Amino acid sequence: MAVEKSAILKGKVTGITKFGAFVALETGDSGMVHISEISTSYISEIKDHLTEGQEVTVKVLNIDDKGRINLSIKQAMPSPAPQRPRPQKSFSQPRPQNNSRPAFKNSASSEEKGKDSFEDMLSRFKQESDSRLADIRASADGKRSGGRGRSRK
Repeated sequence: MAVEKSAILKGKVTGITKFGAFVALETGDSGMVHISEISTSYISEIKDHLTEGQEVTVKVLNIDDKGRINLSIKQAMPSPAPQRPRPQKSFSQPRPQNNSRPAFKNSASSEEKGKDSFEDMLSRFKQESDSRLADIRASADGKRSGGRGRSRK
């Protein structure tokens, strides 16, 4: 029986190297499984995953011009069960409030907000923002001078 690309075959590990394992196939041919095709997880030592004489199921990845057969153990494994889709989040649920930031203090009540023009709201926001920025700058200046007021020049 001839070996064809994508065929799933049984074989026996005949040799282990630091870069892969050699497998004698049931067809009488032999091929190599590269270290990256042994398992879906990281492998530092092949001997931790395979032993000589071990029966394995492999998939034929490629047969090159020289007749060398490239094999894969991990691609011959049955695919994992499909995962259930995650439930969709409903946007109607209220989002948790992040209390780590200070809340903006608006002087206008909710009734007044509807009556304010965009320019009024923008003006109020700018005033509050300038006030906060001045507080931050004053705090930063105090930290730079070591808390002793203004530094000497």
